[in-house]
Amino acid sequence: MMEDFVKRQLDREIEMLSYNQLTELGNRAVALGLILGHGYRGGKYEILMRDRDLLLSPEEAQPYLEQLLGENGG
Repeated sequence: MMEDFVKRQLDREIEMLSYNQLTELGNRAVALGLILGHGYRGGKYEILMRDRDLLLSPEEAQPYLEQLLGENGG
């Protein structure tokens, strides 16, 4: 029982770290004018851009934003 509790707690903490990191990446991209907005929508991560909107899984959104920032000095 205690092991299950600890595992669930660790899973939640890892999920929060991932959520915070994704939010930070999105905020940096907005600050640099690379995207218009970002956030969770229906279990996916939405990235709003001038010419299109992307709806990605959080696992897809993180490397996308990292690459976008890397290519644009962020």
